[in-house]
Amino acid sequence: MADQFSFDVVSEVNMQELKNALDQATKEIKQRFDFKDSKTEILLKEKEKELVVVSDDEYKLNAVQDIIKAKCVKRGVSLKAFEHGVVEPALSGTVRQTAMIQSGLASEKAKEITKSIKESRMKVQAQIQGEQVRILSKSKDELQTAIAFLKGMDFGVDLQFTNYR
Repeated sequence: MADQFSFDVVSEVNMQELKNALDQATKEIKQRFDFKDSKTEILLKEKEKELVVVSDDEYKLNAVQDIIKAKCVKRGVSLKAFEHGVVEPALSGTVRQTAMIQSGLASEKAKEITKSIKESRMKVQAQIQGEQVRILSKSKDELQTAIAFLKGMDFGVDLQFTNYR
């Protein structure tokens, strides 16, 4: 039997589910009457981890954002994964908004998670390993308690618990 058990705390987006949600949103936009003859476009830049939405005006842009949010929720993609930028003017009288897609835990969020684990006085150890936090303990019950504790906290990012051993 192992003397140490562990799990990793990560923040990732399932890109395939995000693509499916954006495809559904695009299909709905093409079918809706209020978007007829509009220059609405949804672009996913996977390499840069960006989502770019272009539309005729700010009102239609907000409507597109609402459609995207609804489709993401249905597909299980967390809305905390998006960091929306400002609405800026684009070519030929349209407006554009860029949203950064969260991938990995930022170092300040990882430090915040480890600090809250240490302050909770649980019998677990937290280590920052790149863009994830590893939680170690001798007891699986303590790890379950740590997962429940982290689910109850709000760090402003979507957390997943992987690699449970």
